[in-house]
Amino acid sequence: MKEYIFKPQGVCSRQIRFVLEDDIISNVEFTGGCHGNLKSIASLVKGMKAEDVIEKLSGITCGFKKTSCGDQFSLALKEALSKSE
Repeated sequence: MKEYIFKPQGVCSRQIRFVLEDDIISNVEFTGGCHGNLKSIASLVKGMKAEDVIEKLSGITCGFKKTSCGDQFSLALKEALSKSE
């Protein structure tokens, strides 16, 4: 089990903390951003495989931004998986 901390770029959230154990996601916390929406994302992805979440959230945009908190979370997961190899 390993905790990761990621600093998102280009979105309202300032930090994403999460735990991966055997590529399964738990304990996701977003700091800043749209509180209700990000709590929902954290709840929905708990227990999911990181690869599945990356596939679902990668490329999602927010308004006129080229990214979103979900997209940034997918980047954080990709980074974490690359570090665990």
